Amino acid sequence: MDPLIRGPCGPGRTGAGIDAVLERMHRLLAPMEAAGDPKRFFLSTYTRTTAAVRDELAAGTFRDPEWVERWDVAFAEHYLDALEAHGRGDPAPLPWQAAFDAGDVPPLRHVLLDMNAHINFDLPQALLAVISSAELDDPALVHWRHVDHRHIDTVLASRVGAEDDRLASLGTASLSDRVLSPLNRLGTKRFLRESRRKVWANAMVLDRARRRGPFALADGLDQLAHLCADKVEQLTAPGPVILKLAVRGFGVRLPGTDQRWP
Repeated sequence: MDPLIRGPCGPGRTGAGIDAVLERMHRLLAPMEAAGDPKRFFLSTYTRTTAAVRDELAAGTFRDPEWVERWDVAFAEHYLDALEAHGRGDPAPLPWQAAFDAGDVPPLRHVLLDMNAHINFDLPQALLAVISSAELDDPALVHWRHVDHRHIDTVLASRVGAEDDRLASLGTASLSDRVLSPLNRLGTKRFLRESRRKVWANAMVLDRARRRGPFALADGLDQLAHLCADKVEQLTAPGPVILKLAVRGFGVRLPGTDQRWP
């Protein structure tokens, strides 16, 4: 594994890695809820969706559950490391710093800003952490990785209605957010499909950089960080964030991506 691409320590038994991640999430969430920290909105949402993925793993519906678990753990750890760094007063990666510094915005916007940073910036890195360059040269293997990724999206999409209702129950949504609630539910599902395409395209660009060496990969990660931070900052401006996402798109694209991928 390239040292610039972090991954989990090991798969262990199926579910064990995700169980450890969930314990870490609950440990971080408790003081945030007690303090009324707005970062709790995304963390609590993410904790519930991670539990849903764990349950889906236990149901045996993935093609390669061990790989899905390693990937899900690697993905979550990028966010949790950034969250803990910010809590210590240390610098977080640029997209996360932009999301964490959003200030006093509605809970829905906190969730979408953090989701944007996490999917666009962390997910390509998590994919490379659990898929080697040699594996990416195997079309059959890549196909089944895509199948499992699409299934993850169905799990996440199944949570949209419940999470939207939970945010609405806080009573702090703006009028435009309430009016756009059905669009939130439909739009999020579309954003998942769009982001999957862009994430894989960006992962392929980063993989080509990885093959050229650590300096090329570092440059690619730095470029991705700036693109993702710019996207988050665009969404912090006043106005309906869902409409902004619908007009401007959810993801980002590194130069050199294949517009047809995947």
